[in-house]
Amino acid sequence: MNKKIIGFCAATLACANVVAQQEKDSVTLQRLDEVVVSDSRFALKRENSGKTVIKISAEELERNQGKTISQIINTKSGIEINGSRGRNGAVLGVYARGGRGKQVLVLIDGIRVSDPSSFSPQYDLRLLSTGNIESIEIIKGAASTLYGTNAATAVINITTKKSAKDKIAGNFQSSVGTNQTSEDQNYNLSNFSNSASVSGTLSKFTYSTAFSNRYSDGLSAAVTPENEEDAFSLYSVDVRLGYQFSDSFNIAVFGNKTDYNTEFDDALAEAPNRFKQDQERVGLASTFNYGNGSLQLNTSYTDYTSDSKSSSGESITNGRNLFLELFHKYRIAEKWHTILGVSYIKDKAIFSKEVDFTILDPYANVVFVSGTGLNVNMGARLNTHSEYGNHFVYNLNPSYAFSTDNGYVKILGSYATSYITPALTQLFGDFGANPNLEPEENRTVEGGLEYAIDNQLRLSAVYFDRNEKNIIGFDQNFRSINITDEIDAKGVEAEISWRPNSTVNLNINYTFTERKGDNAIRIPKHKVNASFDYSFSKRTSASLTYAYTGNRTDTDFTVFQGVDLEAFSLVGLYAEHELMPNKLKVFINANNLFNEEFVEVLGFTARGRNINAGFNLKL
Repeated sequence: MNKKIIGFCAATLACANVVAQQEKDSVTLQRLDEVVVSDSRFALKRENSGKTVIKISAEELERNQGKTISQIINTKSGIEINGSRGRNGAVLGVYARGGRGKQVLVLIDGIRVSDPSSFSPQYDLRLLSTGNIESIEIIKGAASTLYGTNAATAVINITTKKSAKDKIAGNFQSSVGTNQTSEDQNYNLSNFSNSASVSGTLSKFTYSTAFSNRYSDGLSAAVTPENEEDAFSLYSVDVRLGYQFSDSFNIAVFGNKTDYNTEFDDALAEAPNRFKQDQERVGLASTFNYGNGSLQLNTSYTDYTSDSKSSSGESITNGRNLFLELFHKYRIAEKWHTILGVSYIKDKAIFSKEVDFTILDPYANVVFVSGTGLNVNMGARLNTHSEYGNHFVYNLNPSYAFSTDNGYVKILGSYATSYITPALTQLFGDFGANPNLEPEENRTVEGGLEYAIDNQLRLSAVYFDRNEKNIIGFDQNFRSINITDEIDAKGVEAEISWRPNSTVNLNINYTFTERKGDNAIRIPKHKVNASFDYSFSKRTSASLTYAYTGNRTDTDFTVFQGVDLEAFSLVGLYAEHELMPNKLKVFINANNLFNEEFVEVLGFTARGRNINAGFNLKL
């Protein structure tokens, strides 16, 4: 199977350019320079970026209505989100480039989010509503220079929808569907999702408010003979108010409240366990522009309260995170793009006692765009931690783009270091804490090629090699320690994006990942995603998707033994039609169309064929 997949990708890469050239005479093309932001914090053309950036546009999000953020991100190269194919509320691990969840940083509107009371500082993507998101950029590779701790294998930068330019505008989305396994195709309606937003602009004042909820049942969390249903629910409210004092100065305040409830089972056994988390976040963002420069302030305060009840008892934890970042951007002759900044983090948690730590990080980054092909992105950050002292990271990322008559060929390379601070639970928690822990360290080397023809075709291939050391693990007494053994992960990511005309869009990506130094649980060695989008008319379109997840290992934690999991393939179909142009759209979405039976996470339920349908109304 693996040889067939690799052969298919290679054949497609070989023929795509030929077909594109044949189509060129019959298709009128307009060159659109795609812009990426997250890798430098400047709006640069993709050909001037030396990083591997994936952009999920508003258009792509609209073509995936009825899916969760985890399901959409999981279709991208180099990323495996464990639990995205299971029931809502199932365990999620965001693994990028053979790493673990703690090595992936999630940003919302440029502000980092994480629960300091959690054992793993990764943000729970289940707390996000698709209906309130405008776009997503994913930077793969080490990015601690710009973003600090945890930005070791990927940064997921999520941008929420901005206020409408009209005085008032509304968007309403609703879907309903099934929630069933491959063995029990009952087609009961058990999965519901709704979102509503109202926003507008009144002279210099902008406002937006959004509400969303999801609810599902019908599936058991664990695979057991009883298969009792475990429910999941989420409610979220977002408010954002802004004021444009002048052409150069603006300020915005925002708030979010999210309640998340799920039921779960013991290992391979039914149990009336539950987990509840309340998240409350407030913040402020302000920008002052002048000439070729700007000064930006981002700050937020988040409170997390988690209540877990299981057969071993009830545990209530509270985590609080204060984040503040001030940075200055300046452009020199449109060639030099410079950033000087400082970020401050204070994490606090209440276990049996209240504990905290602080991080103060000054950093600098420079991007040079020569205009003749050479581009260089380089920077450094000094991490200053209240517990372990200082840690220095840096990056060097050159690239060169050769212009062609209708596109470019780009060569890129990167050497970057990053770090992951110990979590509060590892430093001061009630079980196995060690206040003498040092940060985990990552080193990433990557190199690749990218070939683009206008807005019609893009081919890319990237090789990466990561080294992890000072990893935090456990000794024989389950006490947190820095392990002397190192982890090495390497791999290849290949992507094809082909749009021969306005009606057809083809995307294929292949990822090879090899991790050595531990058992690499739940990380597939081979992974393929493909989507074929076709527009029958301006009002009707459809998408056919294919996903292959290769062999991987998992651990049976009842006996602590490794188990091999078989590869599986899933096919999906999505269709939409505008009943009222630019106003009312209806859609239907089918996942696991051929009802494949598979194991995603050992002992957890996986979803069979499921269908949901809904509408999106814009007023």
